[in-house]
Amino acid sequence: MIDGFTYSALPMRVVFGAGSLAELPAEVSALGLSRVLVLCGPRQEDTAKQIASSLGDRAVGILPEATMHVPAATAARAVALATSLGADGCVAVGGGSSIGLGKAVAKELGLPVVAVPTTYAGSEMTPVWGLTSDGVKRTGRDPRVLPVSVVYDPALTVSMPASLSVTSGFNAIAHAVEGLYAPDASPIVSLMAAEGARSLVSALPGVVADGSDMTARTAASYGAWLCGAVLGATTMSLHHKLCHALGGTLGLPHAETHTVVLPHVLAFNAPFAPAAVTALSRAFDTSDPARYLWDLADSLNAPGSLCELGMSFADIGEIADAVVATPYANPRPVTRDIVASLLRAAWEGALT
Repeated sequence: MIDGFTYSALPMRVVFGAGSLAELPAEVSALGLSRVLVLCGPRQEDTAKQIASSLGDRAVGILPEATMHVPAATAARAVALATSLGADGCVAVGGGSSIGLGKAVAKELGLPVVAVPTTYAGSEMTPVWGLTSDGVKRTGRDPRVLPVSVVYDPALTVSMPASLSVTSGFNAIAHAVEGLYAPDASPIVSLMAAEGARSLVSALPGVVADGSDMTARTAASYGAWLCGAVLGATTMSLHHKLCHALGGTLGLPHAETHTVVLPHVLAFNAPFAPAAVTALSRAFDTSDPARYLWDLADSLNAPGSLCELGMSFADIGEIADAVVATPYANPRPVTRDIVASLLRAAWEGALT
């Protein structure tokens, strides 16, 4: 029996498939944009230059300064540059950092964003924005920041190192896991979450084994699209709260932090989320999804502890305080002691 539910489809256009980057000029033209600012991080600057060249006179500048967690100062520079250039839109090329920077501009100026993902982060499918200032990462939802068009070209992920491919994929899987036990989940979201997670765990070993395997990279991009749509449609819980605190406060690398933390939080929440566990067990063909993700990460040489990522044991108390400072949804009740215990296990790299 299916109970009543509410589901809001997000109004963006998606162009998907190897070689689809060639469609970007047509997408920009169809949106009526004539002065776009291309945003990226330093690693994507060559791709950004290629995109600007393909856009011709419609590209008025490139800002290759996107960094993790969208520092407020970087966002302010992007807003100022877009204003000075008279930009009427942005093309954000890269992962969550680049797309997050585009969202910061959209939030301040109302400019439409065209996203060109090169990782599996999923930010391109959400109206969620984030800004970090003075060691605190703030997030919110605003329909103005949702990209109006997303161009998924799996060929753009080939340059992503194997290690980042794995952790970026786990970042996407985390969206699916938390979407399955979200308070505002629906049968539609749950279908996308299970299929997205299944596609990613199936694809990641192939991506690592052969970086040029377009079948695996296409499947991973497909999974990331679905998992990102889940992130955009539901409320995230303890896992994302932990990762935002660890990233915003300590500057830990975003995707790697998701990879380390996810099995711990899933194992903690599993007894209170039986439907989510059933869906993940079916998707992963296992009776213990948390252990499965732990073992998969280990087999793909992903980091296994917060200590490896540079977190000090002494930081546990500060992060635990930050996580319980404001209320949020989670299937299992959370206390400061519980958060501290989870952080200790993740710091040590021991799945309980």
